Amino acid sequence: MKMSGAQMVCEAIIKEGVKHVFGYPGGAIMNVYDEIYKQNSFEHILTRHEQAAVHAADAYARVSGEVGVAMVTSGPGFTNAVTGLATAYMDSIPLVVISGQIPLSLIGTDGFQEVDAVGISRACTKHNYLVRSLKELPKILKEAFYIARSGRPGPVLVDIPKDITGEIGEFIYPESVELPTYKPNYQGNGRVIKKAVDAILEAKKPLLYVGGGAVLSNASDVVREFAKITGIPAVETLMARGVMGDSNPLLVGMPGMHGSYASNMAMSESDLIISLGARFDDRVTGKLSEFAKYADIIHIDIDPANIGKIVDVDYPIVGDVKIVVSKMIEKIKDSVKPSRYEAWRTILNRYNEVHPLTFKDSDEVIKPQWVIQRVGELVGEDATITSDVGQHQMWAAQFFPFSRPRQWVNSGGLGTMGFGLPAALGAKMADSSKTVINITGDGSILMNIQELVTASEYKIPVINVMLNNHFLGMVRQWQTFFYEKRYSETDLSYQPNWKMLVEACGGVGYDVTTKEEFDNALKDAIKQNKVAFINVAVDRFENVLPMVPAGGALYNMMLEYKER
Repeated sequence: MKMSGAQMVCEAIIKEGVKHVFGYPGGAIMNVYDEIYKQNSFEHILTRHEQAAVHAADAYARVSGEVGVAMVTSGPGFTNAVTGLATAYMDSIPLVVISGQIPLSLIGTDGFQEVDAVGISRACTKHNYLVRSLKELPKILKEAFYIARSGRPGPVLVDIPKDITGEIGEFIYPESVELPTYKPNYQGNGRVIKKAVDAILEAKKPLLYVGGGAVLSNASDVVREFAKITGIPAVETLMARGVMGDSNPLLVGMPGMHGSYASNMAMSESDLIISLGARFDDRVTGKLSEFAKYADIIHIDIDPANIGKIVDVDYPIVGDVKIVVSKMIEKIKDSVKPSRYEAWRTILNRYNEVHPLTFKDSDEVIKPQWVIQRVGELVGEDATITSDVGQHQMWAAQFFPFSRPRQWVNSGGLGTMGFGLPAALGAKMADSSKTVINITGDGSILMNIQELVTASEYKIPVINVMLNNHFLGMVRQWQTFFYEKRYSETDLSYQPNWKMLVEACGGVGYDVTTKEEFDNALKDAIKQNKVAFINVAVDRFENVLPMVPAGGALYNMMLEYKER
């Protein structure tokens, strides 16, 4: 079939089953947007910034489990998208980002809106392409979707010169992809799996260390089954919240810099850590020489480059978490009784009793942790929670009762402020049956505040709950603890009228100073069924605790802050 390059792009998107594309047009991608105008097989969401388009596509992928798609133009259109690419790359999110490029004949001449998209994105994409001929375009598009979703997922960039999108040629979309140098191993090595199972049967204090890979491989059910069969307690990383479910008696909590006391002590005292799709991030390990110093380590990961990269591993298993854990269940189910590790669980339960994850509530001022708990009580399982980055993100991870995977959408690896609102849009488009609530702060929200307009135009009823402490809160906390309260450029006392701002963008706004007002605002926001913004005045100087100081050992936690 003869068609233009621009038509080929749209046809590939349709053949891949994509229902929603997020983007922002411009000169170099205009041919593609002309074809988007002519079709009705997928919906295009016009965000108000390219970064927001990629974040929305990213969250769409996180919630749906499918490949997210974003589209931008060349030059500043592409450079605006780089933060979104880096965010997705750090969290292993499957994306295809299609960017326009100046015509082939002008590449390298510093033409209008020319940047080296492939060169710039090399460090923050799983793979990237500069399309050099119309003939290779269908094959590249097919490969892009395959690479994005297979193995360890990630973002793939397809940079297409404008003359190629206007050229006419034969469109033959491949049925399959054959890449000789790219062969993800899903099955795991059977001998190493057997040795790992033997190690589990010999251990006295084993611990499941569940990472974001368990979400990406849809392994929640088998991870829960493995924990139940064996009786092995589990910790969830920031990216894995919801895999075990907060009501699961085997869940100890979240480990790391702002993890619970019991979780960090579990990591420190375990004699066998079973890592399921976790990458031993520095915010989890703390001081490496003190990390899990009594434990052997089983590391299951789809990406061989992850295994042994940070910590020495005793049982390296390259494979898909869901497949490998399913094989482990078959080998262990008749050999272990949950009562075997009862003493170990008792110790961890005692740690949780002695130092629970808690806060001192107040009748004088709203505590941010109370807001998170209250959202959980009022909406809970029916909500999908997105967040920006900062104190509010940590409080959400600590205090919201996550019950399922893909319920929690946040920028973990890159820590991208401005992620939350566009992510909420993508999350709602992926699953409209859930109430989508963006937990944000007065620093992060302004970085992509323009997406309130997108939400209003497309009638995407997301609710923003802003914990407003008039500070760049997490930086202020560090300045309090480690910089003798020199609050350099973190005071955000000068603020807009938030209620008027959201109403000017077509939404509904609320200013909240009491618990009763918050309850009424959240209930009304859900009822309004339009983009909403709840500005909650919270304790300005509340800190996220526990806290492991940077470079410290997990077992050396700050459990409280005392004025000097």
